[in-house]
Amino acid sequence: MEHWQYYIRGRLLEALGRAQESITAYQAALLVKPDFHRCSNRVAYVLSGLERYAEAEPYFRAVLRADPGNAVAYFNLGYTYDKRRQFEKAIEAFREATRLNPKIDRAWYGLGLSHAALGQHEEAAKALHEAAMLQPMNPHAWYHLGMAYHTLRKPEKVDEVIMHVLRFDPKMTRKLILDAGRSDL
Repeated sequence: MEHWQYYIRGRLLEALGRAQESITAYQAALLVKPDFHRCSNRVAYVLSGLERYAEAEPYFRAVLRADPGNAVAYFNLGYTYDKRRQFEKAIEAFREATRLNPKIDRAWYGLGLSHAALGQHEEAAKALHEAAMLQPMNPHAWYHLGMAYHTLRKPEKVDEVIMHVLRFDPKMTRKLILDAGRSDL
C-alpha cells in the first residue's frame, strides 16, 4: 500500500502545481514497487510538461514494456523524440501509435510534421491528410497539409485546403495563402 500513498501524494502535488515534488513522490513509489507503471507514466508526463524530454523517455519506455499496445504512450514517446529533433525515432513511435490506434489524430499530426522536417513531403501529406480527416476543424493540421501540397507543387490541392480552412478559420487561411505564395486568391 505504501506505493499508493506515494502515488496519491504525487497526484496531489501535481494538482497543486508542484511538479518537482510530484516527481519525487512518484519516484519514491517506484522505489517501493518498480513495476507500478502508473507512476512511470506520471513521471514521464510531468517531465515532458517541464520540457525535460530526455529524462521522460525512459519512463515512457517502461510503460511500453509493461503495455506494448499503449498507443498513447507511443504518441508521447514520439513527442519526446520530436521535441529533441530526433525525427526518425519520432516517426517510428508515431507510426506505431497510428498502427495501434488509427484514430489518434495527434499521432498522425506528429508523424506528418516529423516527415516534413526530414523533407519527406509526400509522406507528410499522407499523414497530415489523416490528421485533418480525423479533426476536420483543426486549422494547424490543415495548414501543414496545405504547405506539404505547396512544397509538392500541387496547387489544386492547396486550393482545396484553402477553401476548406476558409470555412472556419480566416486567420489561418490568410497565413496559408501568404506562406504558400498564393496572392492570386
